[in-house]
Amino acid sequence: MIPSLPTREQLPDALLEQATWVGWRRQTRRGAETKVPRDVTGGYASATDSATWTTFDNALAYAADGPADGVGYVFTNNGPFVGIDLDNCRDPETGVTDEWAQELIDRLDSYTEVSPSGTGYHVIIRGALPPGGNRTGDLELYDDARFFTVTGDHVDGTPTTVAERGNELAAIHAACFDTPAAVEPATTAPASATGTVSTGSAGPGNDLSDDALIDRATNAANGTKFSRLWRGDTTGYDSHSEADMALCSLLAFWTAGDAQQIDRLIRESGLARPKWDAVHFSDGSTYGETTIDRSIAGTSEYYQPSRRPDVSQSAADTDSGRAATDAGDTASPSTNRGTSAADQPPTVPSPLGGREVSGRMQELTTHLESALNEIEQLQAELEAERAAREAAEARVRKLEADAAEDGGGWSLFGWLRS
Repeated sequence: MIPSLPTREQLPDALLEQATWVGWRRQTRRGAETKVPRDVTGGYASATDSATWTTFDNALAYAADGPADGVGYVFTNNGPFVGIDLDNCRDPETGVTDEWAQELIDRLDSYTEVSPSGTGYHVIIRGALPPGGNRTGDLELYDDARFFTVTGDHVDGTPTTVAERGNELAAIHAACFDTPAAVEPATTAPASATGTVSTGSAGPGNDLSDDALIDRATNAANGTKFSRLWRGDTTGYDSHSEADMALCSLLAFWTAGDAQQIDRLIRESGLARPKWDAVHFSDGSTYGETTIDRSIAGTSEYYQPSRRPDVSQSAADTDSGRAATDAGDTASPSTNRGTSAADQPPTVPSPLGGREVSGRMQELTTHLESALNEIEQLQAELEAERAAREAAEARVRKLEADAAEDGGGWSLFGWLRS
């Protein structure tokens, strides 16, 4: 069943003001129904290509004319909104909601609507998605490179506006994604554009210059990963925030927990964005400060260029150990023993154990799913082109047949017809 299209009156003005809308159409992929974004020209839209987005009114008109089943809102890394997707938590017949989902809806207390299937909810808030994971079970959190189907089927009892819920989101994220609880957010002023930052966690540092650090990290055994993140490539990560945490975690190792150097390097990297300085908690700490705190707390050893490698250590058997020994140096244990955030760089001994392997498996699975989706999209485009070609050939055959009936000798594929 395709839900009716939303109207302007049903949606928050804050969403309508954004020119980040697309159409969407149902498709079946690998035996499962999925919703594919479409732009108003009839082509495929992309949640990472602003050239394929439009206004709400344009997207609505496109869907109303029939080429799309509905409209969708795209979340962007510079946008103010976070989308919370709650799946398989609502009975479409009775409207009864699972307790866990109702608790989240009540706590977030912002614009909420029923999803197109009727089996879930979409909640949209203002805030910053904390670094780390963003998918667990039937809960997904998005602030970048994703789109939500928008129905306008507002849930009674929830606000009709998009509310600021950064603190509530941070608490939910910490509870659901096992982020380090021991890290206290900073109580000093937010980071400035000069690159200074105050954090609640810090290591000893190692006096390695920025240029030397980048050179060693790039040429280490896991240098490909560092280089990709340094360039700003978020491929394989569910969100920009996860990529931020991954790069910060690598830098926490290479800088020996130097919070100011991490902050300075992030600002020079391809991942830099205005959100880094966004105030994240009510005490004034920023998204960047929080990310640095968690990356340092999750690092169990640091790179120390002044020390020679101890051949008795098992560090050489890990990515971080190899990274250090490749440069003729070693990695020293950190005094931090916090639980690692998502995609922590390899450490010795690793506090993650099987969890790090699981994270790597998730990254590989995401890569595979992305490749399969791209293949399916290319196949869909090929089928559309094939259908267009067959239709054109049919028109040509009809023209030739009509010409033959009229006794003419003209042919589209030749001046004379035998």
